[in-house]
Amino acid sequence: METEPIKSVVKSEARPGADCITDDELLAFVKETGNTVYHPVSTCRMGPKEQNNHVVTPDLRVRGADKLRVADASIMPSITSGNTNAPTMMIAEKAADLILKE
Repeated sequence: METEPIKSVVKSEARPGADCITDDELLAFVKETGNTVYHPVSTCRMGPKEQNNHVVTPDLRVRGADKLRVADASIMPSITSGNTNAPTMMIAEKAADLILKE
């Protein structure tokens, strides 16, 4: 931030701030403020009915359980390349359609 062209645009460092300079100060800042954007998926993977190595079938039913469906990010076979919110909403919409058709 000390060289042009950015120096003339940035007035001051927002975080961690100008007072946070040493390695110990930076490490303390990271320990205090760091968090994850972990989006767990695939804990109840969905897969074809013909295969028995998946928890959920394509109609969102849990194998071996009657009248139980899973409709969240856990059924995604793998994580998406973007945020999981929109695909999870689509899964919920599909679940609603499946339930209404019964």
